[in-house]
Order: sequence, then C-alpha cells, then structure tokens
Amino acid sequence: MTGQSAGHERLTSDQRNSFLAAVLGWTMDAFDHFIVVLVYADIAEDFRVSDTEVAFIMTATLLMRPVGALLFGLWADRVGRRVPLMVNVTFYSVVGFLCAFAPNFTVLVILRLLYGIGMGGEWGLGAALAMEKVPAKRRGFFSGLLQAGYPFGYLLASLASVIVLSWAGLSWRWLFGLSIIPALISLIIRARVKESAVWQSTRERLRATRTSMKDILFDPKVIRRFVYLVLLMTAFNWMSYATQDAHPGPGFLNAIGVGDAGAGSGMTPSLVAWIAVCNNVGAIIGALGFGTLSDKFGRRSTVLLCALLALALLPFFAFFSFLGVMFLVPSVLMQVPVLGAWGIIPAHLTEMSPDAIRGCYPGVIYQLGNCLAAAFSLPIQEAIADTSVYPLALGGTVFLALFAATTLAVAGKEANGIRFGSPATTSAVTES
Repeated sequence: MTGQSAGHERLTSDQRNSFLAAVLGWTMDAFDHFIVVLVYADIAEDFRVSDTEVAFIMTATLLMRPVGALLFGLWADRVGRRVPLMVNVTFYSVVGFLCAFAPNFTVLVILRLLYGIGMGGEWGLGAALAMEKVPAKRRGFFSGLLQAGYPFGYLLASLASVIVLSWAGLSWRWLFGLSIIPALISLIIRARVKESAVWQSTRERLRATRTSMKDILFDPKVIRRFVYLVLLMTAFNWMSYATQDAHPGPGFLNAIGVGDAGAGSGMTPSLVAWIAVCNNVGAIIGALGFGTLSDKFGRRSTVLLCALLALALLPFFAFFSFLGVMFLVPSVLMQVPVLGAWGIIPAHLTEMSPDAIRGCYPGVIYQLGNCLAAAFSLPIQEAIADTSVYPLALGGTVFLALFAATTLAVAGKEANGIRFGSPATTSAVTES
C-alpha cells in the first residue's frame, strides 16, 4: 500500500520515518536559526561588536538559503531524495556545532554563511520526500505538522535559552553545542528511510520519453508558476517577519518600555523567552488545525480564512503596548491564523510542482520569497522601531502583508490532493 492510495490508513514504518526525519530536520534548522536571535547581546558582548554587526549574521544566513535550496534540490532531483538529505543534515549539524567554538566574529559569520546553505536545502528536500510519501487525502494535516516544526524549533530554542543562560548561567556557546544531539537523531532516522517511489517512477518516465530536467525547468508555464509562487512566498514571509520573527524583538520591546528604554519594567530576558514560548504554542496549534482543514476546504479557501481571522485580531495585536504584560494574549492568538496559513504551504508548494523538479522547485521558491521579504520588511521594521508610532506602523505593515498574501492566494491556482507520480504531473501540474 502506497502513501498515495492509503487514504486514512495507518502510515507504514517507512512513511513514518520519512516524515519524522523531515519534521526533526526542520525543527533543528529553526532551533539553530533562532538561537542567534535570542543571544544577540551575548554574542555582541563576547566579540565586542555592535548589535548591527551581529544582525548581519542573520542576513548572511538568509542570503545563502536559496543557494542551498538550489544546490541540494538539483542534486535530489538527479539522484533521489535520500542521500542528499543525509548529506544535508550532516553538513548543517557539523557547521552549527562548530559555531560553539568560533574563535572570533569573522569565523562565526563564515560558519553562519555555510549554515545558511544547509538550512536552505533542508526544507525543500524534506518537504518533497514527506509529501511524496504521506497519503494524498491527508497531505494537509501532515503539511501542518511538518511546518509546525518551525515554531517548535523556536520554542525549543526559547526554552533552551532560559535553561542554559538564565538558570544554569552558562555561555551562549552551549546552545550551539547542544543542537547537534537531536540533529544526529534525525540523521539516524534518515538512514532507515527508503528512496521516494515517486522520484523513481518519474525518472523512469523521463528516460522513456527522453525528457530532460532542463526542458521542464524552462517550460514557460513552469516559469510563470515559479514567479507567481515566489511572490506568494514573499508575502507569506513578510507576514511571518512582521508578526513572529521580529516579536519579541528589540524594536517592539523598546516601543513598550522594555530593555534599555524600560529598565525596571519587570520584562527580563527570561520573561521575553517565555513570551516566545507562548507565541509558538499558538503557532503550532494554528499550523496543525488549519493544515488539516485545508484537506477538506482547499488550500486557497483556508488561507483566506486565516487571513480574515488575522485581520480581525490585528487591532489588538498592533496596539498591545497599552495592555502591559497582557499584550501576550493577542500576540499568541495572532500566531494561530498566521502559522495556520503557513501550515498549508508544504502541501501547496509540492502539489504545485512538477514531479521531475520537486526536489528543487518548492525549496528555491520558499527561500527566494524569504530573501525578498527580508530585503524589504526587515529594514522597514528597523526604521519604524525608532519612531514614536511603532504600534501604528506595525499594524500597517502587517495589514499590507495579509492583504498581499490573501490577494495572491485567491488569484492563484491549487492542486489539492493531486496524485504524485502520475503521467499528468511528471512535467506539468494539473490545476483546479
């Protein structure tokens, strides 16, 4: 029984291992990524550099993610998913671990550049393998569960920072050192995963029809789809940066009287970390819940529902500065629809990808959208953080992101529940 016909039957051991490895890999990518966010001040103090210079670490990682998605994705489309995924997790695990021993800031930046390559390759390959193996009728549920690995990694990073930094009083380097343990667990699981049957059948069909990957990559229809989906991912990533990644960030905290501007407010670094934990609990609930709903109601309709809910919460989210510590309530609630929309993305992007290039197509789209969003949204957020109307500017930024994501989702196509590996999806995508 294959994942494409299993319906609501139980997963096979191979399907479980493939999916678990994908979730663990994405979780640990997020864990390592957000460690830097949570230890900005510690790194700056240790290496005697400014916060702006430390922020470049995030930029460096971000810029290399599309490179990793392209390199590992093309490799996976040529030789299969299994080996590139194992090399990928080994690569980013070792690089992340070495960050704990960086002797100076320059070396740390170089390591984070390399880490960006690994992080960029992880999502596309993991999503492709997982979505190709799970039952088509439950793809939305597993999509939400897979994407929930991102806020779960953030949650683990927040908890780890509390335990390692606040409770144990250890250095920030310990956080990077500890990250290799679950990453190695993911590697062990992946060693037991079988190759994707969808990839194997696709390669045989391409050989029989003498169709090359180049023919598919440069098909005008595939290129138009690529541009549209990059724009969609730009809007989604902007939405995420505005509501999650920059919260609780320095600009927000200073705006409500925390940190240097809010001494004595009671908002300690430990409390900030607990805020991030609560936010990500809401994000996980949203990703699982709305991902599952998309199986029944469709990908685009569910995105529209998430956007409408987020818009209803936006006034409370943007003006939480007047609520004191109670700003946590609308902040957590906002994560439910925002990450609910994101929970649909692994299924949606893989369903919109031709079989022959599913290893590289979704990952490159995701990471390019991420870079474009950061190129515009992060500078804007940094600029408005210095103004006296931060809540108003934040609300406007989130509104534009939600509007763009909604408009693009409604105007586009979807392929909900499409059967991977069929002749119709080898070189093209059936739309609905």
